[in-house]
Amino acid sequence: MSAAASTILVVEDDAIVRMLIVDVLEELEFQVLEAADAEAALGIIGNTTQVIDLMMTDVGLPDMDGKQLAIKARELRPALPILFASGYAENIDVPADMQVIGKPFSIDQLRDKVKSMLA
Repeated sequence: MSAAASTILVVEDDAIVRMLIVDVLEELEFQVLEAADAEAALGIIGNTTQVIDLMMTDVGLPDMDGKQLAIKARELRPALPILFASGYAENIDVPADMQVIGKPFSIDQLRDKVKSMLA
């Protein structure tokens, strides 16, 4: 693992889906943090000692939706790149500087999207 590995926060309430995404990102040599809901994610984001290079969040979360989470996350970290994962990607309207990846996505699609956002 290179010292410069980027850290990605994955927010996904489905434990199996979250595990799969985490596994893929770890295989791609990213450091990965996990949260099952927006509240947990905001706890991590609010920890100023924790490096986060990108947040990947499901749009449908149990406590607040991914877009609400993104707005709160940006209040804490204005420059944080945010990637939404959605089964309805073409129907989702996101802020101009945030991106969407449609579910289901391939490992290559995820890698390419994340790398382009971190570049």
